[in-house]
Amino acid sequence: MNAGAGRRDLVPPLLRDKVFRRYWGASTVSVFGDQVSSIAVPLTAVLVLHAGAIGMGYLTALQWLPSLLFGLHAGAWVDKRGKRTTMILADLGRTVALATIPVCYALHVLTLVQVYLVTFTVGALSVLFTVSDGVLFVSIVPPERYVDGQSLIYGSRSASFMGGPSVGGLLVEALTAPYAIVVDALSFLGSAFQLSRIRPPEPPSSDGSEGVTAGLKFIRSSPIVRASLTGVAVVNFFYCMFSALFMLYAVRALGVRPGVLGLVIGAGALGGMLGSVLCKRLTARLGAGLVYVAGCLVFTGPLALVPLASGVHGAAVLVMLFAAEFTSGFGVMVLDISIAAIFAVVIPPSVRSRVSGAFQAINYGTRPPGALLGGLLGSVLGLREALWIAVAGAVAGALLLFPSPLPGFRMPG
Repeated sequence: MNAGAGRRDLVPPLLRDKVFRRYWGASTVSVFGDQVSSIAVPLTAVLVLHAGAIGMGYLTALQWLPSLLFGLHAGAWVDKRGKRTTMILADLGRTVALATIPVCYALHVLTLVQVYLVTFTVGALSVLFTVSDGVLFVSIVPPERYVDGQSLIYGSRSASFMGGPSVGGLLVEALTAPYAIVVDALSFLGSAFQLSRIRPPEPPSSDGSEGVTAGLKFIRSSPIVRASLTGVAVVNFFYCMFSALFMLYAVRALGVRPGVLGLVIGAGALGGMLGSVLCKRLTARLGAGLVYVAGCLVFTGPLALVPLASGVHGAAVLVMLFAAEFTSGFGVMVLDISIAAIFAVVIPPSVRSRVSGAFQAINYGTRPPGALLGGLLGSVLGLREALWIAVAGAVAGALLLFPSPLPGFRMPG
């Protein structure tokens, strides 16, 4: 009896709840697949379809363009419908879209245009999924467990960040990049299955009387949400410049093999795992707002090690890439967990989907022009020089948060 109770005590309280456990499982399996595709799709473009810097800029831009185009309307649309059902349909749609890449590759008809179209379609369905997810989370998790819940979700994401790119890189070498994408397609099926097995009570659907601008009005009236959006919109603009060029730079300029690159990125995600473990302790001691702001700086600053890596040789290149991924991963995990918990407190459930949609439209909407600018600057100035500009701009965006009300924010109770 005591041994059984002791083992039960090792399981976090939320994971003892069947509904949360299945919700958490859906998130975990789909994010793992996403991480495989995060390396397999760009490498399909680079290695199979021979995309250059501008082509990679287009690919990254199309991933985030749906947020700019559909974010506002997606939030209003979801507020009138079942969140769980919308998430299941989005998962099934992403499965079908991604499956077309390996099928067309096998038939020798795969083109870069098709990869662009699939990336845009998956991005559009991901907008619907994301704006629904925040409401489903607060329907399942009690307020006093918000930080715990986000720590568990982002902890499993961190584990996915560790294993997904590593598996993706190895699958690319073993099977070729297009066939590695099958793992992501199957992961969305797994997510849809887990979500189909829960039916938590959801807040009443909106009558739509406030229109699609309700989310924007709330952001404008909330100093906390407005300050966060200002800072991270700048961070994401420049980070997308960085991410559009990172794979190309690592493979072509630094000479890192795809399998090795996947292992380095995956190992670097240990930083994210550490962040998910320590975030609750940090927020309790320092306050969620200060932890979030500091996390933004820790996320962006270490990226400077990537362009610096061109000045070293051999194993030192991999060490610097690992250090950049590890430290940056710690920062992004801490900031994601803390801001998700903050938003769960300050945003009312009645407008949560519309606020999420509006936030995405602006925040993620900065990413397509950032990616396009990255591709352009990479072609004109060179990859290393464009990466330096991206790092400097991202750090500046993080620094914008320090004079805001966010550093002083603490979770209630």
